[in-house]
Parts: sequence; structure tokens; C-alpha cells
Amino acid sequence: MDILTNKAKGILTIEFNRPEKKNAITTQMYQMMADAIKDAESDTAVRAIVIQGKPEVFTAGNDLEDFLKNTAAEIGDRPVAQFMRALSGASKPVVAAVAGNAVGIGTTLLMHCDLVYAADNAKFAMPFTQLGLCPEFASSMLFPQMVGYPRAAEKLLLGEAFSAQDAYDMGLVSRVVPVAELADFAHAQAATLAALPASSLRTTKRLMKGAQAEAINARMMEENKHFGEMLMSKEAKEAFTAFFEKRRPDFTKFV
Repeated sequence: MDILTNKAKGILTIEFNRPEKKNAITTQMYQMMADAIKDAESDTAVRAIVIQGKPEVFTAGNDLEDFLKNTAAEIGDRPVAQFMRALSGASKPVVAAVAGNAVGIGTTLLMHCDLVYAADNAKFAMPFTQLGLCPEFASSMLFPQMVGYPRAAEKLLLGEAFSAQDAYDMGLVSRVVPVAELADFAHAQAATLAALPASSLRTTKRLMKGAQAEAINARMMEENKHFGEMLMSKEAKEAFTAFFEKRRPDFTKFV
């Protein structure tokens, strides 16, 4: 299975399990994760959620071949949108454990988690402009809020990659730990959460995030609209063609 799920001791673990493809995410994988989070919301035995990848890679982002096969569907109706809405709206605490590359949505999804722990080999990137696209799932709002506009602009406009230490210094991640300790540390933190009063955690999370919920949903819809339009653009076509042809894209002919 490309997505592994496990419930144990009050914790739902969702794990990317496609290392041969650098954990690139397919439509089916998004649907599995969306369903798992929705199920956890209604399961009183689940008190915390952990999202993790492998020690070598968190996720390379969307599987581009699979992604381009599903462009006919509205962006907001796709399994990726179902997953992100479920993640963003989860009432239970979500812990992310990130090792290796976290590209595109691999970084975006972290902004909707509650505790984010990065291994010292983690590397983050949101190369949307490099693909002729725009930020997704409220990252254009949440990222500047988290790290400040100047640093957010550098990462979102240029699509620059950044290290685990950079992510910590900016405020995107809660802590950096050695890669060999990451999984155990993240699960220990989740276990601590699972042992606390569930109602207190739900209320505390709602008080911290509730005021922005409407704004986040509105920004998601706005970004989805632009993303869908840009996905059909000449710039995006050039970017994707260049990717598959293993060459640098040439955007100079577009205005």
C-alpha cells in the first residue's frame, strides 16, 4: 500500500509508503488520507494523529503524471482538496514528522498541522512559481503569518528550498531532531497528547485556530480558482513539458 495507516494506543498514524517514487502523492493516496482523517474524527478511541514519511523522504509532492491525468475535475472537488479540508478542519491534534524532502504540498500541509518536527536532514520547498502555478491551500496566507512577509516572499516567489534549521528559525517547525530519533520522538509527543483530556485539547485547538477557519477556507477557494486556471496556461505547459524532458523551462516568451 502506498499509504499505511495504523491505530494504536489512541494514535492514528498515516505514513507515506512509496519510497521508490520518493513518496510522490497520487489521487488514490490523497483519498486514502482524507478517508483516514475523517474516520479518526468520528472514532473516540483516536486522540491524536501522526503524519510521517520515510527517513530518506517525506514526500516529493504531487505525482505529476497522475496529477495531469486528473485535470478535468474541479480543483476543489479532487481528493487532494478533500484531504486538505479534512486536515485543516481536524479537531484532534495533528503531529507531523518530516525527514528528507518535503516538496510542494509536502510543505503546504505542515501549515495545517499542530506540532511539526523535522529531522536534521529535512529540506523544504514550494516551487509553485517554477511550475507556472501559484500557492495552494491557504499557504499564501498562512506562511507569511508564520514566518513574516520577507522570508515568505523569498520562498514563495523564488521557490527556494530551505533547510530544517531555516524552517525552525522561521517558525514553520516546532523542533529539529536527529533523523534516527524523529519517528520515536514524534510518536512520544503524540502519546503525551493522547494521554491528556481530549476535550481540553479540542477546545484549546479551536480557540487557537477557530477565528481563522473562515478566512482559511475562503483563501483556499481563491487559490484553487487561480491554480486551476494557471494549470491550463502556456507557462504551466512549458514547465511540465520541461520537467518530463529533463530540461530547463523557458518562460521568456510569455508575458
